[in-house]
Amino acid sequence: MPLHVPPAPAPALRSVLSALSSPTAVREARTPSLLGTQGPATPELPLPVHVLDHVTAEGVSATRLAGWRFLIRCGDRAVAAAETMLTPDGWAFSHFFEGPYITSTERALRQAETMPQPYQPRLLSVPGLYMLTLWLHEDCTADGAAGHPAATDLLVPLAPAPPGIAAHRPHRVAELLPVLTHRVTPTRLLGSPA
Repeated sequence: MPLHVPPAPAPALRSVLSALSSPTAVREARTPSLLGTQGPATPELPLPVHVLDHVTAEGVSATRLAGWRFLIRCGDRAVAAAETMLTPDGWAFSHFFEGPYITSTERALRQAETMPQPYQPRLLSVPGLYMLTLWLHEDCTADGAAGHPAATDLLVPLAPAPPGIAAHRPHRVAELLPVLTHRVTPTRLLGSPA
């Protein structure tokens, strides 16, 4: 079933396109794979990045939108990603990066496309566990920048996943949030110093 990728804010996309066309931004990115690309690099698959700020004992979560992430494709593969953030002046380019989450995100998206039910893909970061998941939201018409995980949504931990949590195995939110509740201390989830 096809994924219903939410549209990114136009200023976020423009900021990434502007950064890609800037030799300075690309050169200073510390992304060898982006520097060494042959041919045009294009931003694709904009995914809203939500941060899990709080998990209660009941497993109910609160999230906030932290930015939009674009996979940067050159030829037939993603070579890097671009992150945007919301500033007082609107959406702005933040940085380019590379690493294992690029290929892991692509793999999880391909896996999600084979599922019988359509989903809206998002990313959900759990900073207290240094964990990133592909969040498959059941409401394909929802605003990708808003909301929180529903109990029946799926979370697919991306590799590298924390010890004891299998990467690329889909979990219902109702099943995975209680596990996260026990693994993350409340002060770490709230961003307080440890």
